[in-house]
Formats: sequence, structure tokens, C-alpha cells
Amino acid sequence: MEKQVMEYLSGNEIAAIAIKQIGYDLMGYYPITPSTQIAENLDVMRANGETDLVMVAAEGEHSAAGICYGASVAGGRVINATSANGLLYALEQFPVQSGTRYPMVMNVVCRTVSGPLSIKGDHSDIMYLLNAGWPILFAATVQQVYDFNIIALKLSEAVRLPVVVAYDGFFTSHQKGRCFRFEEDKTVRDFIGEKKEKYPFLDLENPITVGSYMNEPDIINNRYQLHLAMEEADKLLPELFAAYEKISGRSYGKVDGTGCQDAEDVLFLLGSSYDTSIDVVEEMRKTGKKVGAATLHVLRPFPAKEIGTFLLKAKNILVADRQDSYGAGGGNLSLEVRAAMQKSGRDVKIKSLVYGLGGKDFFREDVKKMLEWLKDDSKPDFAYYGITAGEITMEDERPLFAPVIREKTKICATKVEETEQTLKVTGATPNAVTAMPARIAPGHGACPGCGIPVNLNLLLRGIEEPVVFLFQTGCAMIVTTAYPKTSFRVPYLHNLFQNGAATLSGVAEICYRKQEKGEIPKGDIIFIMVSGDGGMDIGMGSALGTALRGHRLLIFEYDNGGYMNTGYQLSYSTPLGARSSTSHVGSRQYGKTFFHKDMPGIMAATGIPYVATVAESNPTDFMKKAAKAAYYAKTEGTAYVKAISACPLNWNDKPATERKVIEAAVNSCYFPLYEVEHGVTKLSYDPEKTGKKIPVIDWLSMMGRTKHLKKPEYAHVVARMQQEIDARFAAIKKKAE
Repeated sequence: MEKQVMEYLSGNEIAAIAIKQIGYDLMGYYPITPSTQIAENLDVMRANGETDLVMVAAEGEHSAAGICYGASVAGGRVINATSANGLLYALEQFPVQSGTRYPMVMNVVCRTVSGPLSIKGDHSDIMYLLNAGWPILFAATVQQVYDFNIIALKLSEAVRLPVVVAYDGFFTSHQKGRCFRFEEDKTVRDFIGEKKEKYPFLDLENPITVGSYMNEPDIINNRYQLHLAMEEADKLLPELFAAYEKISGRSYGKVDGTGCQDAEDVLFLLGSSYDTSIDVVEEMRKTGKKVGAATLHVLRPFPAKEIGTFLLKAKNILVADRQDSYGAGGGNLSLEVRAAMQKSGRDVKIKSLVYGLGGKDFFREDVKKMLEWLKDDSKPDFAYYGITAGEITMEDERPLFAPVIREKTKICATKVEETEQTLKVTGATPNAVTAMPARIAPGHGACPGCGIPVNLNLLLRGIEEPVVFLFQTGCAMIVTTAYPKTSFRVPYLHNLFQNGAATLSGVAEICYRKQEKGEIPKGDIIFIMVSGDGGMDIGMGSALGTALRGHRLLIFEYDNGGYMNTGYQLSYSTPLGARSSTSHVGSRQYGKTFFHKDMPGIMAATGIPYVATVAESNPTDFMKKAAKAAYYAKTEGTAYVKAISACPLNWNDKPATERKVIEAAVNSCYFPLYEVEHGVTKLSYDPEKTGKKIPVIDWLSMMGRTKHLKKPEYAHVVARMQQEIDARFAAIKKKAE
């Protein structure tokens, strides 16, 4: 055995250590709970000079998978980590990687697939990968997360297939446990060995083509070769497990279990639930009951023969699935265990239970109840375990509060008149709009000082027409719609980051069609998509497509400068130099390394009729622009409004001073207030003319996330930022003039 050090860490923390010790070249990633901590921990190591890993923060998981694919083709050792809908968003990239036979490793921290949205752990995501051509190792413990990450890369390069290491989100990923790691990085690297490429892509003297177009019979031959590679992985895994045992002292097989040598009644589980079952099974065996518990360390290639041999004495098996293959009478694990036992020729009674969806806890008493279910002939062969059906009554269907309908919004607080190419708005003052009914109820779960409710209410104060909302995933959605309550008194829909604008365009088009056919009353309805928390990174493609098509709707972005709903990772709107959980400050890193994205400029380039920036520090300007945006959204096409939105928790400042912080962002010209109406730019507020312009460092100094930039060693970063801000503001002024 090689020297090892005991640690007390979570699965995500030990995964990051394994990745660092392996010495990967590149990580392409996108933050998604609960896998994000892997990238966060690696960024800390990178900032402190503990690793030279190249970390590329993509604008979405699909691009992250593409970055990883390109890096692996180029000969790099590549790592990725994702979860749930992030995995699904990138899904089409995974067969590309396996079909062209380029190795890499991806940690899948298993989580519930939306919708409805849930961030808790089950296995509904990993089962989508069963047909992608990737070997899948499944870790039940923190220790196995470390060990399997090391074994996975050696397997990947040996058979030239990308490999997944999967483990349970929030159970294995976040709960800390005792584990051992190798003291020297060299031990890990010696075990894996040097990477050898038979056909280097970057050998310009011998150029190769990757990813050719294929017809039959070539494609079936390609798939057959992939099949052979998976069979090779099946044969190689026992050798790798044995070799790893020699240096670690830890023994693994494809199948594991407790009490299975003579067990007649076996509970079959995947992941962290197996650990819960071990003590219960051992206690029951002491009373003379022939029970056992089994799990898999290898999900692909599926160890059918090993399962049949391992459960040699079993007469009754209950397979518990943290996922359902809807309509198939069981989840994927139970279906495959059934097939394995049938192939073994054994007469075994098998039952299936779907349990633990959405991260529902699994306790010791659940182990006993499941084993009792297995023995009870009156129980069905397939069922859901742990559901609470409830009863629906008319009382349950009553609305939480009176809705805000068309008649209640027409109070004439604002008036919009068309004058040639521009609009004139009157009446949009704080006093005039006090009678406007609140479309969002007072109850929500936002942090004190959060700018989202403030900005939403200011937006709606300027819009008299009835509204229909679509919220992309983000803090605004999470704090207002915690089931079974809602904060909305108007129609509301949620969809994921990457597809909100397209979804709302579908809603709008059907509404207009139904109005034309007389199926619903005619009248002005403003369709509003609300996005933020980085939603205009992963969702930019959808937003641009919607704008280019010219759907009549309003896109409202609250820019809080990061992926705040997942713990503040950097987004493309995060300021240069800002500290975040994926842009740490250390001896080798000063925070985010590239400039914030000019989303208003990008949207204006699509030629939509109206683009505007707004801030709560200038409320009258905010409401007038909201009124204009609504007018264009109902008459001409897509309108876009962007507000700078405070986040005291992650900006690391005081909730009571946020208005001043926002004002400083405007006065520093970091967030200039202007509008682009039919291609004509108008500067709404010029701090230079009012004598209120301040250096950007004055604004940065007001927030803990950027306060470090005051230090002399970061003067060059501030100078770069000031130069960029001045250039952008000068360009806006020139257009306005």
C-alpha cells in the first residue's frame, strides 16, 4: 500500500482533490446544484497555485460538453461535472464523444430532473446516460467518489471511452465522511500512467479527420466497435479494481452486498441508500433472518452475470429505484435486475418500489418496511413507496387571493403617446402610480435588501395593461413559487434558463391566435419574461432567436451579476475582478478575469424596436421606460429592459445601503442609463454633466466582492476596467449625439 492521509470531507470536496492529484489539463463546466462545489473547490486550488488546471466557465452545459470534447480531441486530459437538467441539456454531445472514442471523465452528482423544478437528489438524471456509450461507475460513499475518479480515468484511456463517476446529490455530495487519499500526487499519476495517443489530432504532419459523415454499413460497424469497447471495459474492470487494491488496500467489485452469501430476501439499492441498509440488515441477520442488501459499483457495462452469481441463494428480491421509467412497471435498475435474473435461469420473485424521489429521505425503518413489503404476498409487484396522496376538495381549489384582472389595471397612471419614431410617456411618477394594484403579492422569500422585488414592482408600476409572466429559473422564481403557495396574482409560467424566451413566444402566439378566433376576449396583454442570475448567459440563444423573430413580448433582465441562486458563481455579467465561488482571489488569481457582457448592446444589434437600461436609483426613468417597453411589446415586437439588481448576500454589502450602491454603479458609468428606440440611442442620464461621475473603484469599494481591488497590486485590473467602462460610455454618447 502507498502512503495515505485521512480526511473528513464531502463527496464534492474529495472529487476535487482527486481531480487535482490526477493533474487534468482542462475543465469545461457550467454551475448547477449540487455538482457546482467541485468547480468551486478547484477554483480555490487554482487561485492559490495548487493546480494549473485550465477552467473554462461555459455559458451553458451544452457548450461545456463541447469544450470538453474539443479539449479531449486535442489530446488533453479533461474533466467535467454536472447534474440533472444540465446533463439533459448537454445530452446530445455525449454520444458524439463516445462514438468518436475520445476519453474523459465526468462526475454526475445525481439530482431530480425538472419539471417541476427540484434541486434535491434522485437518479432520474443518470438513467438518461444508459444508452450514451459511456461506462458508468456509481459511488455509494465519499471514499468511493475518490477511488472511482482515479480508476475511471485509467479505464477511460485504456478502452478509449469517456467514463462517468456518479453519486447521490446532497447525500454523498454534501455530507462529510471519513475517507483516505494518497499522500503524494505522484502515486495517483503513476497508477494512471502517461496518456498515449495513437492518432494525435494536433500532429500537423499526419492530419486526421474526426467525426466523418457515415451511411450504412459504416455506422453499424462504428456502433459495433463501441460495443466491443464496452465489452473490453467489462473485462478490464476487475483487473483495475485489483490493481487499485494493491496501492490503496480497498477492494471493489462490480457488485457489492452485505449478507448476500446466503440471503433469501434481498433488498437491491443504488447509491447512498445502500449504506443505510447495511446496519439494518446486519441487525436482522443476528435474529436469524436470512436477509441481505446489494448494490452496484458499475452501472455500465451492466454486470448481469455477476448479479446472478452474487445473489445465488436469493428467492425474493426487492429492487428500490430512485427513478421511474414511466409506464414500464419499474425504474431502469429494477428492469435490468429482472432481466439479469431471468438470464441466470433462476426462479426468483422480484418486486419493485420507486422511492426517495426529489431527495426524500431514506431511513433505517424504511429498510425494514421494504423487506416486509417483499415478503407480503398481498403487496403488488410494483408500487410507489412513501407517497402521500391527499384529498382534493373545492375548498382546496379556492385562489389564495383575488387576481389582478384587466379592469383593475386600467387606472390611467401612465399615458403613452406615439410621436414620429419615439414615444412620449406622461404620468409615470412615484405619486401617480401608487394606485396601481400589485401584481405580485407581498409574501416572498427573498433575502433582505434583494433588488428583485424592488425592480419587478417598479417595472409593473409603469405597465397598466394585464400581464402574463414567464420566469426563467433563478432567485426570482425560487423565492416566489415555493409549492404549494405562489406570490403571483396574474398568470405565471416557469421554464428553465436556456429556453424561457422561446417558451413565452409560444404562449404569446397562441394567445393572439385565440383572440383572433374569438375564443378569449380581445385586449392588450403584455407578455413578460423575467430573467436574471446568469439567465442571459445560458438563455441568450433563446432570447436572441425570439428577438430576431420579432415576437410581441417583453424580456426583463434583473442583472445581479452572478449565478446567485446556486451560490454565486461567476456569470458573464459579473464585473471584472469580482470575487465569486468560481473566481476566487489568491496568489495566482484576482477574481473574474474577463469583462462583463454588454447584453443591451447585443439585443440592440438584433434590430428590435426598444432596448433600455434602468435602475432603482432613478425610479421615474425606470417606470417611463417600462411603459414604453410595454407599448412596443404589444404593438410591434420584442422589447428588452435590463435593470441592475442588488444582491446583498453575494455582493457582500449592507441591505440598507443598496440604493446608494446602485446609484454609484450608475454614476461610475459601469451601468449607464440609456435607451435604443427604433435604432436611435438616447442617453437618459449623464453623470458627467451633473458633476456626479465617480471613478469605478469608488463603486467597487462599496462591495465586499470587489473591495480587494483597492489594493495596490490590483491597480492594473482597475485601470483595465476603467478604460473599458469609459470606452463603452463614450460609444453610447457618440451614438446619442
